[in-house]
Amino acid sequence: MAVFVGAALIAAFAAAAEGKPVAPEAERARELIHIVRQDCGSCHGLTLAGGLGPALTPAVLADRPFEGLVATVVSGRPGTPMPPFLGIVSEPEAEWIVDQLMRGFPPDTGLPAAR
Repeated sequence: MAVFVGAALIAAFAAAAEGKPVAPEAERARELIHIVRQDCGSCHGLTLAGGLGPALTPAVLADRPFEGLVATVVSGRPGTPMPPFLGIVSEPEAEWIVDQLMRGFPPDTGLPAAR
């Protein structure tokens, strides 16, 4: 067990040192994907190609500043329908979400089974 925890910490520190967002545990990643596809998708389109809110595709996000996109996820956009998601996702999770959006967001495979 300690070996796995140590390996996970080393991977997390290596990713942080390279400037890459740290990937959440697999179960949490599935939850985050579901949140983005369902909750964000309700405004941004279920395929994230746009709807009431703008598209969240790699082509659209390519010229946007990463930090600004993370701030939008965490804090929302005052004066617009975009709500803050802090409390639902952490800042590191928001970084991972934005990184995934900029690459092409993974499909929703559903929520993990309840324990």
